[in-house]
Amino acid sequence: MKRILFLFVFLTVCLLSEAQESLTKQGWNFGALPTITFDTDLGFQYGGLINLYQYGDGSRYPKYDHSIYMEVSRFTKGSGINRFYYDSDKLIEGLQTSLDISYLSDRAYDFYGFNGYDAVVNKDWFDDEAADYRTRMFYKYDRKLFRFKVDLQGDLAGENLKWLAGINLLNFKLDLVDIDKLNKNKDDDDLLPSHDEEPGLYQKYNEWGIISEEDADGGFVPTLKAGVVFDTRDNRPNPMKGIWTEAVLMGAPEFLGSEHSFTKLSIVHRQYFTVVPNDLSFVYRLAYQTTLTGEAPFYYQTQMITSVMKGATSEGLGGANSLRGIRRNRVVGDAYFLGNVEARWKFARFQFINNNFYLGLNAFADFGRATSKIDFETPDFPLGQNMMDEVDSKVDYFDDNAEALHYSFGLGLRVAMNENFIIRCDYGMAADDRDGESGVYIGLNYLF
Repeated sequence: MKRILFLFVFLTVCLLSEAQESLTKQGWNFGALPTITFDTDLGFQYGGLINLYQYGDGSRYPKYDHSIYMEVSRFTKGSGINRFYYDSDKLIEGLQTSLDISYLSDRAYDFYGFNGYDAVVNKDWFDDEAADYRTRMFYKYDRKLFRFKVDLQGDLAGENLKWLAGINLLNFKLDLVDIDKLNKNKDDDDLLPSHDEEPGLYQKYNEWGIISEEDADGGFVPTLKAGVVFDTRDNRPNPMKGIWTEAVLMGAPEFLGSEHSFTKLSIVHRQYFTVVPNDLSFVYRLAYQTTLTGEAPFYYQTQMITSVMKGATSEGLGGANSLRGIRRNRVVGDAYFLGNVEARWKFARFQFINNNFYLGLNAFADFGRATSKIDFETPDFPLGQNMMDEVDSKVDYFDDNAEALHYSFGLGLRVAMNENFIIRCDYGMAADDRDGESGVYIGLNYLF
């Protein structure tokens, strides 16, 4: 909530400034945002981010020559984001070059099972005020991810049709949630039960053999990708018109050291329509991703393959980057379909601290589902008792062939400085209570 409060104080100050003609920016410019949040289990989050832009002589403004993004933030109980991102079409003449180096630690990474609605989510099991409460960490595990990513794009035929190529090195380290760490300095009423008292879903999937011993602690996934992009956008950060479509083939070959050999295909189509010049647009995104060969490890199945990253993670389905208002990673399958529809309105423009700003409102609808399922053998039940001496049954965990389209709806607020540094705040609501209730997401950039 404190991060939300900062955002709206910032808006209030901005709205008191006097609107003027737009400035043309030259040289270096930057945007910064502090990070202050609180989570009952993860603790306080503190840190900040900064985005530096080099506009050169200003002749291409708002297009930049170089962009450097850095973020360091920590939760007091161990989670954190450490990210460096660079983007430029001037580093190598004729090429769009992007570099990402990140270390992301998540003490409570969401895990709800496989294949969307086929995996039953019992909200009472992690609601500490419910009669059937087990543990707030029931649908969580500990994940640490190191990522090194380089993407290149160049002209293929004219300036709109481009080739793309890249390498992405991902190292996943998985474990049970560190209960002792999260219980540190907590009152007795807030203490989490041990894994022996209340095993979570990730632990159960390991014990049942749904997750293999080989995959249970993570692994190294180096990938190569190649594809084509058709891009007629008039503005990359928030287009008012144009098409942005890509087809990407990604492979994880054994000769690079991958523990699993597999290939995936991602097709993403985005289109932008002007309704009111400069101010109101209608946009949509349709995406399909599938495994073509081999078998991807379960911890990679949340990754959304794309030509460019819009934030610290590109994961789903469910959460800030895909289905807003639906639980993060609620839909994990071997293939998925995703759709997003938005109306974007820039309702105010002004200058503040010698920079150009606009404020925007968004109305959106998100939808998606698993189109091909992760195959596994359902264990035999009953499988023993929990600490409340209640015997688990199959219906507590599995609902065969229940998967269907997941929907969410919501509103968003945008604060944009110099067209490129864009603060995003979205509030989404799930249409089905099997997906959760709602979510608030604060970060950078438009979704697509």
